Amino acid sequence: MTKIRAVRARSISIPLDKVTSLSSRRVSERHYGVVEVEGDDGHTGIGFCYVGSAGGGLFTEAVRALLAPVLIGEDPYRVEGLWSAMYQEALLQGRAGIVVRAISALDTAIWDRNARAAGLPLYKFLGAVKDSVPAYASGGYYVDGKTPEHLADEMGGYVDEGYSAVKMKVGRFGLAEEEERIAAVRERIGPDAILMLDANNAWSDLPTALRFARMYEQYDPYFLEEPFSPDDIDNHVRLAQQVSMPIATGEIEVGRWRFMELMSKGGAAILQTDACVCGGISEFRRIAATAASFGITLCPHWFHDLHAHLVASTPNARYVEFFADDQVLNFRRLVDTQLTVRKGMIDLPQRPGLGFDFDAKALDTYAMGPWAELRFAAGKAA
Repeated sequence: MTKIRAVRARSISIPLDKVTSLSSRRVSERHYGVVEVEGDDGHTGIGFCYVGSAGGGLFTEAVRALLAPVLIGEDPYRVEGLWSAMYQEALLQGRAGIVVRAISALDTAIWDRNARAAGLPLYKFLGAVKDSVPAYASGGYYVDGKTPEHLADEMGGYVDEGYSAVKMKVGRFGLAEEEERIAAVRERIGPDAILMLDANNAWSDLPTALRFARMYEQYDPYFLEEPFSPDDIDNHVRLAQQVSMPIATGEIEVGRWRFMELMSKGGAAILQTDACVCGGISEFRRIAATAASFGITLCPHWFHDLHAHLVASTPNARYVEFFADDQVLNFRRLVDTQLTVRKGMIDLPQRPGLGFDFDAKALDTYAMGPWAELRFAAGKAA
């Protein structure tokens, strides 16, 4: 029987080239957590997650002290059992936040390891639905000096490159300035391009959200994303009941139970479940299956390198969020192979597993410390 003989974790910090803003916060650096799970058959899988703009070292500690001991010496093909064991071990330390993100990274690495051992691309190992998936170009961030015309040129440039759908940030400015931005974009991309709006938890009360949402509606958005805090499920429900455009959310939500509440109350027509956040590939698949029963579509958040595989193997998943450069999703600097988009479609990689590896030099450049490793030796973790 194959056994997990080593688990490694490392915390990474990558500064942004330009300070970038969302509706309610500014970002100057990104912290990531990366892991490797090695089997005694010689196959190693990788996993990763975003852990915010501070405190990235907590990720490595969560893996080293809490989760890796649960995995060492275990059968990597016992995926569901390992997920349950990690979740149970972490009940007191955090059923959300960085601990569940660490579980997500490790679960992803186990799936990647097993797919590599089978010699199959991850999406085929999971059960392929299709071999290519549609991508939407994600951008439109707030940057000092960026005018509505600059924003329109950015969004229009994606359409010119062949994307049929684009997403921009909203919610940072007042009503008039926000309308100037979206009007310029809609005029530039034309009436047929799909336009998505991301508010990143911009509002805290329904009347304010309604004022903005009703203004946005006239520009025919495909969805309005994260209007409220993820904890404010009831306001998502109330807003969804009063506007015609679909409400999308879920990118920083965790666990099937919270998603079940969101879906059963009618708080989202589109889920943006992130496998690097919600509990890993295993939990993503459970959430997607439940969403299918509600007739709800998934358009996962961020990390196109992973989510392309999940969209390709999930019948009710539609779009992959794609970042064309490494300015905001600067995780791209850590991997040795980049996905490409042709006419708005991603062709799935055919290498085993995820289809890429970490760039060792890049990891060393941006690491907050050395690899933390736990190994199997003489029948116990060492």
